[in-house]
Amino acid sequence: MTRSVSQSRSAWPDIAARTALAVLGGYAFTYAATAALARLLPMDRVDALATASLLSFVVYLAFILWAFTATSVRRVLAGVSGALPLAAIGFWPQLLEALQ
Repeated sequence: MTRSVSQSRSAWPDIAARTALAVLGGYAFTYAATAALARLLPMDRVDALATASLLSFVVYLAFILWAFTATSVRRVLAGVSGALPLAAIGFWPQLLEALQ
């Protein structure tokens, strides 16, 4: 069964939104998750940073794949907003230092 031209054109805004959220939102989520993971891992600082950096490739790939398999764009946007608590965990000491 083929789609008509009008049906395929209406899918482009959804595809563009998912692509932008996957690439840019996935980067923000991965950046925040890497910072939080590097802070929370019970290892030496250098080892925790190396481990978190290596895992960041898997996190970014998983986020991109999930962005295109999620049922709606709103879910992807909610997933991107999950970067805020991760960023708060990862960058809390720098924020406190900047405020003093």
